[in-house]
Amino acid sequence: MRRPDSCALNPPRRGGPLGVKLAGALAEIGRKAMGPDDPHLRREDLSIILVDAGPRILPGFDRTLSVKAADALTHMGVTVKLNSLVTAVTPDGVQIGAGWIPSTQIAWAAGNRASPLLDTLSAPQDSAGRVIVHPDLTIPDDPWIFVIGDAAHCLGRNGSPLPGVAPVAIQQGRYVADLINQKLTPEQRPAFAYADRGMLATIGRAKAVAQFGPIRASGVLAWVFWCVVHIFFLIGFRNRVRVMSEWVWYYLTFKPGARVLY
Repeated sequence: MRRPDSCALNPPRRGGPLGVKLAGALAEIGRKAMGPDDPHLRREDLSIILVDAGPRILPGFDRTLSVKAADALTHMGVTVKLNSLVTAVTPDGVQIGAGWIPSTQIAWAAGNRASPLLDTLSAPQDSAGRVIVHPDLTIPDDPWIFVIGDAAHCLGRNGSPLPGVAPVAIQQGRYVADLINQKLTPEQRPAFAYADRGMLATIGRAKAVAQFGPIRASGVLAWVFWCVVHIFFLIGFRNRVRVMSEWVWYYLTFKPGARVLY
């Protein structure tokens, strides 16, 4: 199985938002939390490597944002290895082609196979185990069995499979609910069309990249966008106020909610 990327002492999903976020978070934890709690820990002892098989991280973003994200990670002390295909992962390290990275702390964010429950549908699947669905998100031979989210291999407007992220699953869920409520026959159903409302990827404290149509942003502005979007989707006004106040306090004081104990 092709493993596009991983990381020793940190990781990513083809250098996707999850891997970039985790790499940045580990770098900040090592320097802001572990450092003060362990005075014997030297900065050179902390090695975080983000490995990607592609030519750049965040391939879904504009190339300029990918470069800025890589520069931000490098500035935080993360080593970014591109065009590096992971061929093996063991408890002792990661094999990258002919190279070997020794590490006992390995995180994998390159994605997994879809649920084996999908095998019971006897429907065609892609290499990741996702069911290849019709434009109305149904499986072959049964117009009333729908597969959505990261269990579905559904093509977007550009002909590429839609990513297994929450916005796609939410829109697909609403689309299928409307079809069921209206009891539309297969001939009456419009094809599912994903409305891409933009992408956000956080890197670290006051560091992020954002892409909304022709709009590109990075740094503090993109990070503020990311905070606002995540708070907006929280349920309840009280939760939004509490989370926002906590974030502001942590940002201004650098005080985490927990300390590292040995």
